[in-house]
Amino acid sequence: MKFKDTDIQSLIGKVLRTGMIISMGIVFFGGILFLYRHGHSIPNYKVFKGIPPFLQNTGSLLHASFQLKGQAIIQLGIILLIATPILRVVFSTLGFVLEKDYLYVGISMVVLAIIFTSMLSGHAG
Repeated sequence: MKFKDTDIQSLIGKVLRTGMIISMGIVFFGGILFLYRHGHSIPNYKVFKGIPPFLQNTGSLLHASFQLKGQAIIQLGIILLIATPILRVVFSTLGFVLEKDYLYVGISMVVLAIIFTSMLSGHAG
């Protein structure tokens, strides 16, 4: 089976659109839940509470999302929004592999390594 460059670009475009639409839907749903539960409360700006513990790691974030906590669902949608361009680089790499363009496979792999190293180390660059 032969892939054309336009097929890969079309697939990447669909991945970006789908990721964007799904993440927007998740953030919108989380925002509605958050406003439904906390929309009537008045925030106390004199006391800084910081980030809630359930938003600080992936396991507790997923657990809180399944419990339909609005903040966790919003955070999950934002993470998905951030992951969408990373998926674009992954699909580009796969496209370059199918085209046997190994120079760009190498460049894409370096970009992915930089992204994952930055994410795992906590340094923004």
